Amino acid sequence: MTSRITGLPRIIALAALLPCVAHAQQAARPAAPATITVKTAGMQQLPGFMPLYIDHQAGKVWLEIARFNEELLYYVSLPAGVGHNDIGLNRGDLGPQYVVHFERVGPKVLMVQPNYEFRADTKDAAERKAVTDAFATSVIWGFKVEAEENGRVLVDATDFFLRDAHGVANTLRRGNQGTYRVDATRSALYAARTKAFPKNTEVEATITLVGETPGGLVRSVTPTPEALTVREHHSFVELPSGYTPREADPRAGYFGISYLDYATPLGQPLTKRFIARHRLQKQDPSAAVSDPVQPIVYYLDPGTPEPIRSALLEGGRWWNQAFEAAGFRNAFRMAMLPDSADPMDLRYNIVQWVHRSTRGWSYGNTVTDPRTGEILKGHVTLGSLRVRQDYLIAEGLLQPYEKGSEEATAARDMALARLRQLSAHEIGHTLGLAHNYIASTQRAAGAQSVMDYPHPVALLTADGRIDLSQAYETGIGEWDKVAIAYGYQDYPPGVDERQAGEGLLAAAGSRGITFISDADARPAGSAHPAVHLWDNGSDVTAELERMLTVRRAALERFGEHAIKTGAPLATIEEALVPLYLHHRYQTEAAVKSIAGAYYTYALRGDRQRPLQRVPAERQNQALAVVLRTVSPQTLALPQSVLATIPPRPFGYSMHSELFERWTGITFDAVSPAAAAAELTLTLLLNAERAARLVEQHALDVSLPGLDAVLEQTQRALLHPDTRNEYEQEIGRAVQRVYVDRLMDLAVRATMPQVRAIAAYELDQVRREVSGAGRTVPETAHRWSLAQDIARFQERPLPPLQPGPLPDAPPGQPIGQPDMNWLEWIY
Repeated sequence: MTSRITGLPRIIALAALLPCVAHAQQAARPAAPATITVKTAGMQQLPGFMPLYIDHQAGKVWLEIARFNEELLYYVSLPAGVGHNDIGLNRGDLGPQYVVHFERVGPKVLMVQPNYEFRADTKDAAERKAVTDAFATSVIWGFKVEAEENGRVLVDATDFFLRDAHGVANTLRRGNQGTYRVDATRSALYAARTKAFPKNTEVEATITLVGETPGGLVRSVTPTPEALTVREHHSFVELPSGYTPREADPRAGYFGISYLDYATPLGQPLTKRFIARHRLQKQDPSAAVSDPVQPIVYYLDPGTPEPIRSALLEGGRWWNQAFEAAGFRNAFRMAMLPDSADPMDLRYNIVQWVHRSTRGWSYGNTVTDPRTGEILKGHVTLGSLRVRQDYLIAEGLLQPYEKGSEEATAARDMALARLRQLSAHEIGHTLGLAHNYIASTQRAAGAQSVMDYPHPVALLTADGRIDLSQAYETGIGEWDKVAIAYGYQDYPPGVDERQAGEGLLAAAGSRGITFISDADARPAGSAHPAVHLWDNGSDVTAELERMLTVRRAALERFGEHAIKTGAPLATIEEALVPLYLHHRYQTEAAVKSIAGAYYTYALRGDRQRPLQRVPAERQNQALAVVLRTVSPQTLALPQSVLATIPPRPFGYSMHSELFERWTGITFDAVSPAAAAAELTLTLLLNAERAARLVEQHALDVSLPGLDAVLEQTQRALLHPDTRNEYEQEIGRAVQRVYVDRLMDLAVRATMPQVRAIAAYELDQVRREVSGAGRTVPETAHRWSLAQDIARFQERPLPPLQPGPLPDAPPGQPIGQPDMNWLEWIY
């Protein structure tokens, strides 16, 4: 009884507790999400591809997701940038691009990026899954479901859109410009550029990044460098279907996509390669010439002023010549961007006129479907200061201001001619084409190409003046027509595309029209004598000789006629710099003949000659002309020029476009020669070139070896032909550069025999300069060289650090010469 009586209260208490437990369990379950209709009441609604809801009062952006497990394109761009070439982050830069799909996982939605680098192109689902599971995917973002309705869900995407999706902070950190982070309190939706359309949704945000130690470049372009504000743009786009990829051929000159296909039968290449191109189809594929189903249309930035606007439109329209040659009528068009259009919108191929605080490169970038290689958007960035640099080059050559107030029409015409070519060049990249740096030497075959980098052709008239009327080619070149035909020809049914493309390339090759691009042109040690940037002429050595003659004639005339009346005389140095270095790129081209080799991207069976070394006679001719570029008579400035340049006036400080000086505020008559010699001798004594000299002589004793080249170089530099003490001082500066470069070669070359020969030649120099000279400056110089070499021989590792030599001002009319070429493949 007692136990029963005492147990009764427990039962009663348990019964009383059960409703509480049930209530607690019910409370622990997540409440059913509100409907989208209820949740978004009062918000601004933007229906479209990915519907948006904007709560302006709360500062939130809501994204409706209904396209689950459906692939779409997501990419980021930078509509408002930082404004410094060396930083990057320009207005209009394209950022990361992803194919993504959304997966619903309970209360979450994951934005997943599949891995298209590794595939199995097969109908076998199990085989495809085996590859999919073998390699990692990436979850780009995770969202929480806040409301749902009829299979659609609503997520708060505010944090997603207000992050640094473009990677601005990472770019600044890599460039040593400070450590920045997003400040959410100073970031917000940019509603004016946030829109939704049937096949794309566009969201733009003002992003403020804050940092405590901003770098000097950021300080130069930002009003408050501790708070750097940009705009970042997000695009969700419907991916197209029905596109047929075209196989890549290394001889055709196209960018593209590649991936590993694990369904490939044995004996066939695992890597699949397809070109990048726009979709272009004939209305009538059987017709020799047909209108397109849909033309390729490019739009020009309305912020582009005249006469630049007309030049860019004209140059871009040249591409219609290539498409006409490929059988299309009215396939390529250019127009002004409508005021209502967003340049970052995928529906518009765009050419933007972009301002920076410093001159820099132009780019042709694309948004490309990584599954197929189809180009969905072409996006060209043209740096606005480039045209002013070309104008400056023309002023130095032409000396157009005899009275001081003339309009330099010839300089303007040359600068606009270059802009036409530049417009066509960068658009060419967005059509899928890579650089073709052999084209300039194939003009005899009619093979010039806008995809080469042309140097302005300056001709010398009978009265010693400079003529720039033929500075740049006009129109599309023959190579460009071949390339467009390969990539865009719409063949009628039954035609084997691959066989037809090979026929096109073979026919072009038989006419002397070929393709060789960046990796064979940009490295300092590159070997093909016909492949270079900014060179001219089928015979690069003869062209260098001609350019040296033009340069000397222009220098003899150089003076105050390079600037207008009222400009500080010191500012003629801005025009002097590109004139003094007028020959620098042709020198780079001519150097490649030394230990050079002609070659092609030959395939087995295509009957191209794969490789042929440059004959000894041509190598020796090239060396002789290259050594002329470091002779004191070539490097000496006329006395009339030296007497014309005063120190910089108040308010006109020194900058990177001028020669560095040993002399302080006064113009330095010697340091430009040292800078020019550094350019030439660094190329001539390149470790890879030196190794090829050793190799080629070992394989064929008729070809010059490294010892012979160094012997001839030392003879020219240690015993120069000089006319006065000024030229002798230049000769000493050049000798110092040579010894420093030889020391570097003796230590840093990877080939042991190169190091051995360089060290031996250094000892020969030491022996030759030992002893007194004819004057005190010469004796001091010889003693210093001998002492430095002796110290180097005693302690060759690490090498004796030479004194600082002046760097040449920035080169390549459009950018810095020391950038890795891979960064500038566009």
